[in-house]
Amino acid sequence: MVAQLTINYPESLPDVLQQTPAQFEQEAKWAMVVKLFEMKRISSGIAAQILNIDRVSFLLSLYRYNVPVIDLDEADLLSDLANA
Repeated sequence: MVAQLTINYPESLPDVLQQTPAQFEQEAKWAMVVKLFEMKRISSGIAAQILNIDRVSFLLSLYRYNVPVIDLDEADLLSDLANA
């Protein structure tokens, strides 16, 4: 089963951003999904599924939003390195 989200926005907004409505809607969808991933609310797999792309492509695109693929603090990173 698939649910759908509808967001109302001013008709002029894509023009202000110099985008087509389709480009704006795609960018808004990406922004929402990336933010949910960054907040650790969804996995990269779910994010990719929502965007209808593969997981690796999603992960490789995160740099465009300044979101790290792996978000470990120093203690976690040092622990992982010690246990590698």
